[in-house]
Amino acid sequence: MRNVRVLLAYDGSRFFGWQRQEGFPSAQEALEDALLSLCGERVAVLGAGRTDTGVHALGQVANFHLESRLPDERFLFALNAHVPTGLVVRALETCSDAFHAQKDARGKRYVYLVRTETFPLPFARAHWHWVTDPLDLGAMRAGARHFVGRHDFGSLASAGSPRRSNVRHIRCLHLYARRSGFVLAVEGDGFLYNMVRTLAGTLLEVGSGKRAPESIPALLASRDRRLAGPTAPPGGLYLARVLYREPCFTRVVRGPRGRPGFFQG
Repeated sequence: MRNVRVLLAYDGSRFFGWQRQEGFPSAQEALEDALLSLCGERVAVLGAGRTDTGVHALGQVANFHLESRLPDERFLFALNAHVPTGLVVRALETCSDAFHAQKDARGKRYVYLVRTETFPLPFARAHWHWVTDPLDLGAMRAGARHFVGRHDFGSLASAGSPRRSNVRHIRCLHLYARRSGFVLAVEGDGFLYNMVRTLAGTLLEVGSGKRAPESIPALLASRDRRLAGPTAPPGGLYLARVLYREPCFTRVVRGPRGRPGFFQG
């Protein structure tokens, strides 16, 4: 039996979150069913973390143990032929038997996408958060600086999974302006339930003038969720990367006719 880890991307609008739940399609269930169809083995897939209904992933990591001896490259292409629309296995590799996608994770990186247009594009409503109000990017960046560091983030967390502590370390938080919106990128050692979406909702209040940037330290000190901004919609949130101490997925994936695209080096 071998331990296999996979790098996954999925469209959260097609699933009721990552975790398997009876009667509702989930990304975990879709991957487990694809493995059963391909290998004839019912395996338990362990994800690095949960994503809620409507939340997307660009870099979810999972691992599973199975008997199949398919070489990694063939396994990757064959598995992608069995997963449903909306889920892609971006990379696959046999790894140490001790590797655990969740327990070995040392941090995560999320991005939240916001478009600022009068009329939202019809084909991307499930993949961006749309804001029609004028926003002050400078004020939002000033407010964002107060979230960086080790804090008790109880004021940003919704009631959800039980946890021993609300203390988390946000290593970096950036706002990147784009022509028709912006990207919020945040990296930390871990995140509470709905923490990133509430952080985004709070910074949008700062941007629209409903909250002063200098009010953020008092908000964190209050540890009161009622004092923070709204939980931003799930469609703008993407799990971008899971961080590990060991290098993962370093092999370049090539297609049947070579590496796709213009750059073949």
